Amino acid sequence: MIITYKPDNFENIAAKLTDGPTVAVLPTDTVYGIVAVAANQPAVQRLYDLKSRVKKPGTLIAASIDQFVELGIPRRYLTAVERYWPGAVSVIVPAGPALHYLDQGAGTLAVRVPDQPEIAQLLRRTGPLMTSSANLPGEPESRTIAQAQAYFGDTIDLYIDGGERQGAPSTVLRVVDDAVEVLRQGAVYINEKGERA
Repeated sequence: MIITYKPDNFENIAAKLTDGPTVAVLPTDTVYGIVAVAANQPAVQRLYDLKSRVKKPGTLIAASIDQFVELGIPRRYLTAVERYWPGAVSVIVPAGPALHYLDQGAGTLAVRVPDQPEIAQLLRRTGPLMTSSANLPGEPESRTIAQAQAYFGDTIDLYIDGGERQGAPSTVLRVVDDAVEVLRQGAVYINEKGERA
């Protein structure tokens, strides 16, 4: 099923995402992503199975830091990096044992608060979403719904078409002892001092 990505469809999209172990493809603030409601463990497992991911968790996106805290990520890990949000910057933070189904036992999760009004509106309805780029391992990221369908076909419950996406993948950071380490430069350039350039 394909639904157009526009605000007057968000209630319908959110209802479908939160109904059972649903896995969808939708436009994120960067590229098309395969997504599942983070609080729904069977849906997250389906996402990881479709992506053939083992010990390689996706990225958790939310409308606010408060949504991460409600899910179980301690606020102290988030306040140190909130200056990067909203924006296309994913920060790796510790995750406790209760979230091992999300982090696949890695003990850490990449988290991001997107800087895009549409995705924020949707996230306020669904809660945090676990995401991964809508592609197969080693293949290019999907820029269109047609590309995502070519990868996943009818294994996806819902495709949400937002037109062609031109975004770059997010920048990925890790903060260790107050020092910022850039693991991947992406949509937002962060210099060696941990500042937006």
